[in-house]
Amino acid sequence: MAKEWGYASHNGPDHWHEIYPIAKGDNQSPIELHTKDIKYDSSLQPWSASYDPGSCKSILNNGKTCRVVFDDTYDRSMLRGGPLTGPYRLRQFHLHWGSADDHGSEHTVDGVQYAAELHLVHWNPKYNTFGEALKQPDGIAVVGIFLKIGREKGEFQLILDALDKVKTKGKEVPFTHFDPSCLFPACRDYWTYHGSFTTPPCEECIVWLLLKEPMTVSSEQMAKLRTLLSSAENEPPVPLVGNWRPPQPIKGRVVRASFK
Repeated sequence: MAKEWGYASHNGPDHWHEIYPIAKGDNQSPIELHTKDIKYDSSLQPWSASYDPGSCKSILNNGKTCRVVFDDTYDRSMLRGGPLTGPYRLRQFHLHWGSADDHGSEHTVDGVQYAAELHLVHWNPKYNTFGEALKQPDGIAVVGIFLKIGREKGEFQLILDALDKVKTKGKEVPFTHFDPSCLFPACRDYWTYHGSFTTPPCEECIVWLLLKEPMTVSSEQMAKLRTLLSSAENEPPVPLVGNWRPPQPIKGRVVRASFK
């Protein structure tokens, strides 16, 4: 590895393809959603998640994001329905955010960038391992939820309260008995398309479910997220902010809506 990827000018999204050529592929994420061009597809089913809070294991700071990790050794926290052909196992969720409230999401909707974006990453157990699923076009399903500024969200605070323990890169602490479905908006309407991970290696293995309705958090809650550092404990402090990839070319892909 010549240089580690990141979000700075010297190692940011414009450079990822130098080490990970697929980052210039035909199915990259995120994308801009133009709602006038999106077709309603009546064949799209409702989706459902049945998560076991006991499968939640830990929270970590890897210098790129804050991630909550789940036990995915068997079918205990599952995503079903929607555009998916079978059940998918929850592996982790993480966030992307900006340096201020007016930007930070990766997908945009009619030019609007939200304050942050939450990604719940699931894999298709018919491929036996997460690593094998990464090589399949339907290997991974990600539920994306936008965060917009408004009133505080109590359930989100449970995550934020753990951040002091993982302030610096490389820290991981137990984080248990959390059911991330408490973060879901009331409305389950979604857009779906085929894309990629938004971080290197940017594998094109993802069925995206982007929820139309954002989750509301307070400006103070977003500020707490920005207290994380991308530097390790023994290094000069560098804030962990601006960890979002800009929209990529849609290249003829079709985005479908589950709603009229």
